[in-house]
Amino acid sequence: MSTHALPRQVRIGYALGSVATGSFGTVPGLLLLPYLTDTLGIAAFLAGAIVLLPKALDVVLNPIAGRISDRHVSPLGPRRPFLLRGGVALAVCFALLFAAPDLGSKVIDGAWVLVAFLACATAYAFFQVPYVAMPAEITDDYGERTRLMAWRVAVLTLAILISGGSAPAIRDALGGRDGYRVMGLTVAGLLLIGTVGAYLGTRKAPIGPPAETAGSLREQLRVVAQEADFRRLLLTFMLQALATGGMLAGIDYLARYILGDSSASTVLFLCVVGPALLVSPIWQAIGARFGKKTGYVAASVLLALGAAGLAAAQAVPVAVVYLSTALVGIGFTGAQVFPMAMLPDVAAVDTARSGMRRAGVFTGIWTAGETLGLALGPGLFALVLQFGGYVSSTGDQAVQPGSALTAIVLGVSLVPAALILVSLFSLSRYRLNAGEVQSVEAR
Repeated sequence: MSTHALPRQVRIGYALGSVATGSFGTVPGLLLLPYLTDTLGIAAFLAGAIVLLPKALDVVLNPIAGRISDRHVSPLGPRRPFLLRGGVALAVCFALLFAAPDLGSKVIDGAWVLVAFLACATAYAFFQVPYVAMPAEITDDYGERTRLMAWRVAVLTLAILISGGSAPAIRDALGGRDGYRVMGLTVAGLLLIGTVGAYLGTRKAPIGPPAETAGSLREQLRVVAQEADFRRLLLTFMLQALATGGMLAGIDYLARYILGDSSASTVLFLCVVGPALLVSPIWQAIGARFGKKTGYVAASVLLALGAAGLAAAQAVPVAVVYLSTALVGIGFTGAQVFPMAMLPDVAAVDTARSGMRRAGVFTGIWTAGETLGLALGPGLFALVLQFGGYVSSTGDQAVQPGSALTAIVLGVSLVPAALILVSLFSLSRYRLNAGEVQSVEAR
């Protein structure tokens, strides 16, 4: 394990994995629900369930994937082999996700998407969990983990910009099912780029000394669940994933029905993600100066304020809506950098204290929580639409009642803002700081 700055090649190589995580984390959240409701004609409530169920599988699967990678022995390290296997499988399954055959049956369409999304979720678990576990093992430097995450978030931002900006454009250029099919193939190519880049780029990453992995999965889960700082950090991140997942799902609806321009979804998305390229170094500097927890609180507050600003979307100029989404983007960047840098601290401190390798179990639970939150977000937004009387369609944009328009606005503004504010209560109780991390790992 490295106690000094990691080589640039390793930083870049590790960060390239975010091309895969960013693309898969973005495109289904942005387009899968509209695909189901407005192309396949599936009712909003059922569409929300289809989006949710495969992700809910990860609550069980991710800790298992983490445990398997913890116990894996390889000269390549315990994590890297899973990157290639999981990533390639994910790309294939994603290409199938938006390729439902047009057989004129909503039942077949819904079943196709459900099965394909279940396969995607399974493959993603065996890529994401080992990938997120790696920083705790390739460096024991508190500051280096923040720098590594800053690189990752920079690439993550580019991946989100490219995938989130191009996916709706490709869909709109071709239209209908064909647009979704071509978009699915394009994003699958991005997933392969991220997979191969991370696998090859981290081949020179320090592996660290081997650690014991004794104990059953149940015992490991019980021990991890007893870590108070981990529980607090996880709850904070889950609530914010729920909030951002709902906002992401609502962007397409906000553009089409509130702003009256389907192409505005790309602009809105760029406004959310674009600022990250500029502010990621600023958040890194804030973390170095004031601490990761303080930076995380500040980022969360900005994220909530930006979301709340969208509540006036029906009454303000479009430029104001774009400014609010840009504020969301500034907060969202910090709300990614800091928790991703704090999680390896928690896992590394546990390893130093116990002598057991449980980073995979920690990240398995973490990614399960994140995945569930991001999945529940679109489900929550779909539920808000259902209560608002949203009218689904099979192609042409349906005329929506006023209650549905109100539901769209609430689903992307006040509902996520409230969730983010609630998350601050658990974050305020997080206690692990730089001094404690460094002293424990130095023993």
